[in-house]
Amino acid sequence: MIGETIPVLGVLTGLVVPIAVFTWLYREEKGKREAVIEIAKHLDDPAKVERLLGLFDERKKAPIDYRRGGVTTLSVGLGIYLLGAVSFGSMFEEIGLLVGAIGFGTMIAGYLYPNTGEELTDAVEEFEKR
Repeated sequence: MIGETIPVLGVLTGLVVPIAVFTWLYREEKGKREAVIEIAKHLDDPAKVERLLGLFDERKKAPIDYRRGGVTTLSVGLGIYLLGAVSFGSMFEEIGLLVGAIGFGTMIAGYLYPNTGEELTDAVEEFEKR
């Protein structure tokens, strides 16, 4: 009896979790959309409407910091490697080395490609000096 219900529960979990997340995010954003519509009805200036929409925009405007992500990935790779060395075996060591190499490459990319406005300005000024 239990042996037959486990696969069914596994399939249902694969369906229920995405639907629950979608419903949760929809309900969370619904109030914001309604508030923006009500406020926009009473504003006559399109610039004010754009500024209002900018306030509700939650996307990150800062560029990706590859150095920080690289250090994090390198640390995860080191942790996986040590986990394999201590208890789980050579497969985890190899996976840890792979993840660590990806983190190291990402960190190097962060130093090769400047991402903040100040770093870009410094790079342009240095290039113009040549």
